[in-house]
Amino acid sequence: MHFHDDALFPETQEKLVITVAPYGPEWDIDDFAEDLPLTMDEHVQKAVDCYDAGATVLHIHVRELDGKGSKRLSKFNELLARLREAVPEMILQVGGSISFAPEGEGADAKWLSDDTRHMLAELDPKPDQVTIAINTNQMNIVELMSADDIAGTSFERPEVYDAYREMTVPAGPGWVEEHLRRLQANGIQPHFQLANVAQLETVERLIRRGVYTGPLMVTWVGIGGGFDGPNPYNMMEFIRRTPDGAVLTLETLMRSVLPVNTMAIAMGLHARCGTEDTLWGRKGEKMTSVAQVEQLVRIANELGREVATGKEAREIYRLDERYTSADETLAKIGFAPNRRPGQRGFTQHA
Repeated sequence: MHFHDDALFPETQEKLVITVAPYGPEWDIDDFAEDLPLTMDEHVQKAVDCYDAGATVLHIHVRELDGKGSKRLSKFNELLARLREAVPEMILQVGGSISFAPEGEGADAKWLSDDTRHMLAELDPKPDQVTIAINTNQMNIVELMSADDIAGTSFERPEVYDAYREMTVPAGPGWVEEHLRRLQANGIQPHFQLANVAQLETVERLIRRGVYTGPLMVTWVGIGGGFDGPNPYNMMEFIRRTPDGAVLTLETLMRSVLPVNTMAIAMGLHARCGTEDTLWGRKGEKMTSVAQVEQLVRIANELGREVATGKEAREIYRLDERYTSADETLAKIGFAPNRRPGQRGFTQHA
């Protein structure tokens, strides 16, 4: 992305889109019983409260009544149907992992099978987006967690800690191409959750080959443990390599969430918060998803940057746009065009 002399002035920036992830599939309910929803009514009310606070994208997971993350697509269908009525302008984004929580004591934390995740393209009613991982890699979400972060939570149990330390994300090239085909065929926008520049380069190659054609929605996931860590140098290199036509959200975990989101807001990018990313506000003080959204709205107001309404967020995300070719996609996103046979270097688009 390019930053001109006036790039930090709010009047030159898109309105801020806040994504909230309030369902915290990695936590036990007792880790934050005051905020983590259990019943379907609580799931819906949490979405309403976050929307009223200023969030316009809802990152969705579902919990069973026993407190474990649901792996049943029927539960997702039920929640999506109710959300369409309760928050009709909110962008509904289903987490592509479905639920990575361990099934029982001592079980592995793992993403579900390729075939199960493909079925997210068949959800009814369909979500606006499904997040998609690129390139199989480690997802050790505890690597950056301190003793303070896990104090008093289920992560203090060695079997839980070890389960999440050993987790991997399965996202091989065959699965990625088929998943993109199914999502696009059903009119669901993929939202690319990327761990580093290498994964961004793979997305660019998919676009150049015409495997993906459409607007580019990206979240940089700086959580360490196989992903970039929340180091500003990592973050800025990813931002630099992201084309100008993409919509870029920054995500990290625990008490890095607020400073990274503050930088995102100041730079004209977009922010993500919620209990899936952190339970904490100030050190030792838990903070609800709604309070996290309200905090980002206050920061945006201080910087003079307007927060997008639901309708405006849908326009920024270009949910209704479809591109017909690799060349059109490259041009709209802002990548250099494909080189023609015999051509030296690149020419700019007219």
